[in-house]
Amino acid sequence: MTNTKLPCSDLVDKIQLKKSQSDLVINGGTPAFQQPLHVGCPNMGDKAAFMRYVDQIFENRWLSNNGPLVQELEQRIANYHQVKHCVAMCNGTIALEIAIRALELTGEVILPSYTFIATAHALHWQEITPVFADIDPVTHCLDTEAVRKMITPKTTGIIGVHLWGHAAPVNDLQAVADEYGLQLLFDAAHAFGCSYQGQMIGNFGHCEVLSFHATKFFNTFEGGAVLTNDDELAEKMRLMRNFGFAGMDNVIHPGTNGKMTEICAAMGLVNLDNLGIVLEANRRNYLAYQQELADLPVRLFAFDERERKNYQYVVMEVGEECPVSRDEIVKALHVENVLARRYFWPGCHNMKPFKELFPHAGLLLQNTQLVADRVIVLPTGIDINCQLVATISNIVRMLCN
Repeated sequence: MTNTKLPCSDLVDKIQLKKSQSDLVINGGTPAFQQPLHVGCPNMGDKAAFMRYVDQIFENRWLSNNGPLVQELEQRIANYHQVKHCVAMCNGTIALEIAIRALELTGEVILPSYTFIATAHALHWQEITPVFADIDPVTHCLDTEAVRKMITPKTTGIIGVHLWGHAAPVNDLQAVADEYGLQLLFDAAHAFGCSYQGQMIGNFGHCEVLSFHATKFFNTFEGGAVLTNDDELAEKMRLMRNFGFAGMDNVIHPGTNGKMTEICAAMGLVNLDNLGIVLEANRRNYLAYQQELADLPVRLFAFDERERKNYQYVVMEVGEECPVSRDEIVKALHVENVLARRYFWPGCHNMKPFKELFPHAGLLLQNTQLVADRVIVLPTGIDINCQLVATISNIVRMLCN
């Protein structure tokens, strides 16, 4: 049983329609929405099903330490992605840090600057130097030739990022990694349930890291996991997430506390059953935005419909021919209570501590800067419907005309 109620569906009756530019807040009008519309609200499955899992947790009196619900969740996620191992973690950042340490990365690791800051922090936190390579301006993912140019004798690995659920250039990156003897892993925080050339994410590189944060396509309140087909690597990461324990009083590997709790696993199991509804809402909203914005000087990030996608993000790029800037559009949307976001502005290389460490990194990241200055991410998810999309799009239309 799943919950099909849209938590914000009552907003449809509270929309302040915009018939002309004078209706915009920036021109003295009233906000389009009485309540803020966020880029992403938590996708939550059936509450009654969740409470049944809570009862089970109380009956088992097993709250953490690789409980039965965590084990069930790992198996179901592994099956969903057609991969041998899913190693669940307390959050995506710890999962990334453990994967990096398990692969014994040192020195320098190449990654995009156009990603969430956690990707870079996971390296820097472990005294590994993140080396930022430029991206393809169309796919927003790593440019393979840019990666090749950043390789030095200190380079030990590459982290590709599957952005917006679109896969990084997996085969090309693997070819570069093989040529130079580098470890390859992927930050797949955006790519739950997505595919590359017909094969599910989770099967590429040495491993791929998922995030189950509250606002992701799939959430466990908070959580993450590493997917891999490498038996030895999976066992190593299971040791590392539990202080290196292999049985009672027997520590055989350096480790930390990266375990997922049973209550988080319960939320995950419920939300797995709700994925179809979330996917349907995301795709419906994406197609609605595509239709509403088609004739404007903006571009929606295009998905390859031959692949499996989760449509978690609606990404709009503001073109040079647009009469207003990206930041002006964001500001105008915010006062209308549409909390659109400038992902991943201004790029990791422009944030602390990396701006101080690499003050001239931007000279080699021209496409990164170009994309970061153009992108707006718009609200979607089960809280949004086509009427809300039409209202948001009409605001953008008025700004662009």
